[in-house]
Amino acid sequence: PKAAVGQLVTRLSGIDNVLYAAPNEMSGDGRTALLAVIPKTGPNDVATADLVHTIREQKAAITAGTGATIAVTGVTALAIDVSTRLDEALLPYLAVVVGLAFLLLLLVFRSVLVPLKATLGFLLSLAATFGAVVAVFQWGWLGDVFGVHETGPIMSMLPVLLIGILFGLAMDYQVFLVTRMREDFVHGAAARDAVVTGFRHGARVVTAAAIIMISVFGGFVFSGETLIQSIGFALAFGVLVDAFVVRMTIVPALMSLLGRAAWWLPGWLSRILPNVDVEGEKLHRAAEPVREPVAAGV
Repeated sequence: PKAAVGQLVTRLSGIDNVLYAAPNEMSGDGRTALLAVIPKTGPNDVATADLVHTIREQKAAITAGTGATIAVTGVTALAIDVSTRLDEALLPYLAVVVGLAFLLLLLVFRSVLVPLKATLGFLLSLAATFGAVVAVFQWGWLGDVFGVHETGPIMSMLPVLLIGILFGLAMDYQVFLVTRMREDFVHGAAARDAVVTGFRHGARVVTAAAIIMISVFGGFVFSGETLIQSIGFALAFGVLVDAFVVRMTIVPALMSLLGRAAWWLPGWLSRILPNVDVEGEKLHRAAEPVREPVAAGV
C-alpha cells in the first residue's frame, strides 16, 4: 500500500498545474490513504476545474499502473461538481418554466401571440440581466459606483435563482397589464382602445410593485459582500428592465401595432382549450336584459 501511495504521489506531481501532492492520512489497516493535491491556481480558476477533470480522466490508467482505486473529493472538487450539475440543469429548467407559463397564458388569454410575447420578453429581460451582472461583477464595469472592489466568477446558483424569482415577477406584471386589455376587448372595445384603457389601469399597479421590488433588492447592492451584492443587483436590474422596458413599453407597443391580430387563436385550438372566462364574459351576457318578442297586430 505504501508503495502504491508513493507511485500515486509521483504520478500526480507530474500532472500540469499540480504544485504539491503528498499523503495526508492513512487508515489503521493501511488500505486507505488520503492525499492532498494543491493546484497552482485558485479554487475558482478554470485551470483548477480542468485539473480535477484531468485527474478523474486518468483514473483507469492510475489504477492499472499502481493498483490503487482513486476518487477526487474536497471542497473545491465538490464546488466544481455542483456548478457542473447546475449548468447541465439550467436549460431544461428554463424550458420547463417558460413552456408551462406559455401554456397557462395561452389558456387564460386565449391567444397565441400574447403568451409568445410574454415569454420572449422574459428571455430578453433575462439576457439583459445576465449581461449586466457579468459586466459589473466579472468585468468590473462601474465597480466603483456599486462598491464592487473585487471581481470574479458569478455564483453558480445565481442563474437558477434569478430565473425563478424574475420569471414570477415578470408574469405577474404581464397579467396585471394584459388582463384588463383582454377584458375591455372581449366586452366590445376596439383593440387599440383596449390597449390604452388597459394600460392606464394596470400601469399604476405595475409601477408601484416594480418600484417596491427594485428598492428592496437594490438595498442589498451596497452590503459589502460580493455574493449578496450580485444577487441584489441582478434582481433589481432584472425587475427594472422587465417592468419598465418590456412590460410597459414593448408589450403595449406590440399590442397596439398588432390590433385584433394580437388576440388571434386558431379555431381548432379554441375548441380544444377550456374557456376559463377570466374576464367574466358569460356573466356579462347573462346580465343583459332579455327582450320579449312582440307580436304585431293586423
